Amino acid sequence: MTAPRSGSRRLRTLLIGLGLLAMASSAWLAGAIAERRALADLRRAAQSTLVIQVGALHTEMRRQSALPLALAADPEIVAAVGPDPAPGLADRLSARLAEIVEATGSAVIYVIRADGLTVAASNAAMERSFVGRNYAFRPYFQEAMARGAGAQFALGTVSGRPGLYLSRRIGDGAGVVVVKTEFDGVEAAWQAARELVFVADPRGIVLVASDPAWQFRTLRPIEPGAQARIREALEFGEAALAPMPLHPAADGLVRVGRGAQPAQLALMLDAPVPETEWRLHTLTPVGGAVARERNQARAIAVLATGLACFGLGTLLARRARVRARLAEAATRRAELEARVAERTQALSEANAQLRDEIEERRRSEIERERLGRELAQAGRLAALGQFAASMAHEINQPLAAIRSYADNTGILVRRGRSDDAVENVAAIGRLVDRIGGLTRQLKGFARRASGRREPVSVEAILRGSLEVVASRAQSQGVLLNVESAPDLSVIGDGPRLEQVLINLLQNALDAVAKRPDPEVSVTVSTVVPRRAAIAVRDNGTGIPDAERAQIFDAFFTTKPDGLGLGLAISRGIVEECGGTLSVQDAEGGGTVFRMELDRAVPAEPASALQTEAT
Repeated sequence: MTAPRSGSRRLRTLLIGLGLLAMASSAWLAGAIAERRALADLRRAAQSTLVIQVGALHTEMRRQSALPLALAADPEIVAAVGPDPAPGLADRLSARLAEIVEATGSAVIYVIRADGLTVAASNAAMERSFVGRNYAFRPYFQEAMARGAGAQFALGTVSGRPGLYLSRRIGDGAGVVVVKTEFDGVEAAWQAARELVFVADPRGIVLVASDPAWQFRTLRPIEPGAQARIREALEFGEAALAPMPLHPAADGLVRVGRGAQPAQLALMLDAPVPETEWRLHTLTPVGGAVARERNQARAIAVLATGLACFGLGTLLARRARVRARLAEAATRRAELEARVAERTQALSEANAQLRDEIEERRRSEIERERLGRELAQAGRLAALGQFAASMAHEINQPLAAIRSYADNTGILVRRGRSDDAVENVAAIGRLVDRIGGLTRQLKGFARRASGRREPVSVEAILRGSLEVVASRAQSQGVLLNVESAPDLSVIGDGPRLEQVLINLLQNALDAVAKRPDPEVSVTVSTVVPRRAAIAVRDNGTGIPDAERAQIFDAFFTTKPDGLGLGLAISRGIVEECGGTLSVQDAEGGGTVFRMELDRAVPAEPASALQTEAT
């Protein structure tokens, strides 16, 4: 009996060893698979977070990017850096810059002469004012003077605070206007969300970071010569430019050291910041999430393999002892069922936790989409506000004509000239319809409606436009020369093209005001077989070259009470109709605005019509 019992023990030992080996193998394999899947899920979530962080930083930078360009064309700023500024101009300009800083959220705005000396600053009233300081050594000043615009992230030599300096050249090199933007709010948001985020420039120097200890550290070594140049330009003060506490690990991960805390395994992703040479990096800790998934998978694998091995051993043992130990086998089956129930309960709880996590992720995705829609709607409402301002500008023109017609109608009625009064009333009706058309355009913009493109008679456009400006021309004693083409039609939106022509005629009347022998002419011609041109010419003083380059920019104006929207909107309308709007000097003096559009039908030879408003 000794030999069979010894053989049975050896067989039992062999089976137990094989079972343990199978459990260990399945646990290792399941842990590896779960780790890869967890890393993939974590990478997708981190990529979404990276896109959101890049968008938020880009939005913050875009808020300030247009400010230097607008300020560089400001007449007071141009005068302040001129050869002979008026007394007290610098103080008034500094006070105005302080108001702009308060309104825009910028850190500081200052104006530098061509020799690098600061003449006005928003912090002029503070103890550590920039006024009187020389910044000719700064790269942002040198870039602006050389290329027209510059940008530099650096540590303030006076304030000691880091920020992005955006510079713009004033005129042809009379000076530079600088706007400094700080990212305290962005860093505070990252810290509040407990996110590991930083932004690095092309040299690998960290500029903005959620951890203050990372600022002005480097992702890669910087040569001693480059470090000397950085310190000479006072870009980052006395920062040591030490390397970031990042150490590569397996599977594209890094270990992040944070002071006295142990190194933390994290997933590092990066993406470019639009319109800059910066890259935004995010560090997503993976230790807890990956370990939880790996341990859970190993537990399930060990449980399943153990149950399988245990069942197989039990089956083999039962076959050998089925008759002799029925009672013992029944007890073991009961114990096995209890274990399975416990393990099943554990699996059910794990599955419920997984379902909760999936639901939470789905809610986060829905919230992200909702926020994206709200941001798009906010941008549209901002554009709608600008468009409403332009509509008010355009409605004032027919309203002035209506007032003139109404006054004339009263005079005609008192004189008994009822037929002429009826014509004036009809003209008022047409102008009211024009105002209605403008308000429909505003409602159409709110509905994302585009302008119509259909055949429109050029003579109808001329007639409707002259109806608005004729009274003003008559009161100014301006000679209106109009060359019409009765059978010529173009492709476009009739009311909006009338709006463009009215704006051009009003600008022409402004240009010839108080001029001797004022004259404005409108000519119609064919450019190529399928194109037609409408030109508005005046014999005014013309437009300087410096202003002509910006004349179609939004909010650029030389009129004291102008909005700077008329020509920008007019060009947009003409381009929506498939045409072009340009400006050039007129022969013999003055200016010519030329509008080219596609022809709807071939035009007949033009017949000249001349009207004089006296």
